[in-house]
Amino acid sequence: MLEDLRKQIEKLIARYEAEKAENQTLRDELRACKDANQTYRKQIEDLLSEIESRKLTDAFTAGGDPTAAKEKIDTLLREINKCISWLEN
Repeated sequence: MLEDLRKQIEKLIARYEAEKAENQTLRDELRACKDANQTYRKQIEDLLSEIESRKLTDAFTAGGDPTAAKEKIDTLLREINKCISWLEN
């Protein structure tokens, strides 16, 4: 009976160690996924910024629509004014 109890305790300890190792592996994997996610978000922001920059460039190049250029400038001015108002508060 005592030997059976000892074997069960050893099994429980082995299961605990296995679960502990799996938990650490999953935590490491989660951290790696979070890091990759952050990297991808930064790439998306950079690409969106590049798209806006190219749209602005296209608006000012030959054959560009002057109305679109004016709208883009107006949008940029509104954003600048909004930022200035935030800084004043």
